Amino acid sequence: MSSPTTAPGAAAARGPGPTEKDAARGFALGALGVLIFAMTLPMTRLAVGPASAPQLPPEFVTAARAALAGVLSLAYLAWVGAARPARRHWAALAVCALSTVVGFPLFLALALRHVDAMHAAVVTGVLPLGTAVAASLYLRQRASRGFWLCALIGCALVLAFAVLQGQGSLNPADGLLLLSVASASVGYVAGAQVSLKLPAEQVICWVLVFSLPLTVPASLFTWPASVAAVQPSAWVGLAYVTLFSMWLGFFAWYRGLALGGVMRVSQVQLLQPFLSLLFAVPVLGERLDATTVLFAAAMLAVVYVGKRMPNSSVLPNPRRAGAPLP
Repeated sequence: MSSPTTAPGAAAARGPGPTEKDAARGFALGALGVLIFAMTLPMTRLAVGPASAPQLPPEFVTAARAALAGVLSLAYLAWVGAARPARRHWAALAVCALSTVVGFPLFLALALRHVDAMHAAVVTGVLPLGTAVAASLYLRQRASRGFWLCALIGCALVLAFAVLQGQGSLNPADGLLLLSVASASVGYVAGAQVSLKLPAEQVICWVLVFSLPLTVPASLFTWPASVAAVQPSAWVGLAYVTLFSMWLGFFAWYRGLALGGVMRVSQVQLLQPFLSLLFAVPVLGERLDATTVLFAAAMLAVVYVGKRMPNSSVLPNPRRAGAPLP
């Protein structure tokens, strides 16, 4: 697939960015996606369980969620009569599959065997900056200094929160969490690029369908040795990350990135770790303290300011590119 710098008509793609209406819709859809994704950490923790009381194998959770979502995607694509993606989109879809179907969920599930959801939430809070950097490098999107300052302040708040919660120490699982961040960042950008040409909901569906030859055998190979020993709550966790985290959440997320711009909309992810913390209280019984609330308020302010900072993109406006819109 041609890059934005070599594709025909790339010069014309240097036109204006999203309209104000598209930017607002994109931000709203991105926020909905983040709300859905925020439950991924506690639900994944519920599915795999701690090392002291393991439930479903992390490898099985990774493969099964993608395989089941792939079957749903196959049915959806047949229902809407979706056309097969053009060959020029295959490379980006492959990158998206390796990143969001394999890399992110696998690294996350492995890490959550050794750290709780609240710890994982704060470490993965650097995801917005990772996505913005990936967009800057891969899509040649540019933002103002004010935008980057807001992104850096947001990440600094997240890291400061992590240090406070961890008493200044880092867990070896943090490396796995950072690998999950890198995978998600690359996958989000690749998926958003294809979402400029295909309906966002079809992008994740094709990614999952193309992954079925890998995810179905992997699910069978990693099937838990003793199903009877697995708690019902673990299956509930798997059901959530299958239907919402792996499938429906991307319907909103990729459409939001395509409409509002990757760099701008990705900053709403700064709220994701704190939403995950809130969800971890009822789902996992973890404790929420005043420090978390104060940091969440600060992050809300940073996201609001960052949303209003100007940026530009070499990618065309979805309407000008002829991308299907809802």
